[in-house]
Order: sequence, then structure tokens, then C-alpha cells
Amino acid sequence: MLNINKLKGKIVEKGVTITKLADMIEMDRSTLYRKLADPDDKLSIREANKICKALRLTKDEAFQIFFGEYVA
Repeated sequence: MLNINKLKGKIVEKGVTITKLADMIEMDRSTLYRKLADPDDKLSIREANKICKALRLTKDEAFQIFFGEYVA
């Protein structure tokens, strides 16, 4: 399950905006905003991989964001 808060934290930590990240992964800005806002609108594996590369996430960071269990 996607941990939106961790992903948004990494985006801020890396000094990138959502708009800039959308450009980096070749996705429309509104599509990325929608996918991050709506838990039913999932990211594909390809999109998650592009985000990992764009933000230069470690394997552990990527696992925590995209596969870790998130309890609110």
C-alpha cells in the first residue's frame, strides 16, 4: 500500500515540487496530483519505478513508500 505521507516527505526532502516530479517522470501534473490524492487511483509499477529513479530513493526507502504496511 502506498504511503503518501512518506512519499510527500521524500519529495520535500529532495527539494522537488509535485509539478517538477511530474515533469521528471513524464506524467501530467494533474494526473500525479490525482494519483496521490485518491487512494483508489493506484500508481503502476512503471510509474513507481520512475518516481524512485527521479527521487533517487534507496531500495529501503522505496519499499517503505510503495510496499510497507501503513497504519493511520
